[in-house]
Amino acid sequence: MIVVLVLLSVLLMGALALARLTEVGTLAAGNASYREASIQASAVGMNTAYLAVRDLTNEDQSITGWYWSTMQATQGDDISNLNFDSAPELLVGNYRVRYVVDRLCNTAPVTNTLLQCLVKQIPQTESSKAGGESVDPPNARQFRVTVRVTGPKNTQTWTQGLVTKG
Repeated sequence: MIVVLVLLSVLLMGALALARLTEVGTLAAGNASYREASIQASAVGMNTAYLAVRDLTNEDQSITGWYWSTMQATQGDDISNLNFDSAPELLVGNYRVRYVVDRLCNTAPVTNTLLQCLVKQIPQTESSKAGGESVDPPNARQFRVTVRVTGPKNTQTWTQGLVTKG
């Protein structure tokens, strides 16, 4: 009788451990799905920010809440000092998406884009004529888009990307 009770106790402990492992696996799978959905929601924020940058008429003037005409200071990978409270908010399912944009220039207004801004230069084919003057390649200004997604259980996902205009 005592041996049977000990065996039942061991089986009960094993069943409880197995139940706990199953619960942890379910929680991990749920967290992975929340993260994947928040990454997909951040793509909506990135695309919306791109459209907003494309439609800017005056790049030298900051717009309260979401656009800065000069590069914002960050410390390494730390972007927590960016203010998202007044940034535009999009709802994507259960996720709240906010974005901010800063132009990667040292100063505003910009007088010399090549010296004051991060630019993307597009190489051009040159004339093969001897003595021909080479043409400077056109350049496009770079903007840094930072997207914050807040999801279920108050989780946050941050993404950044560069947008080219010009």
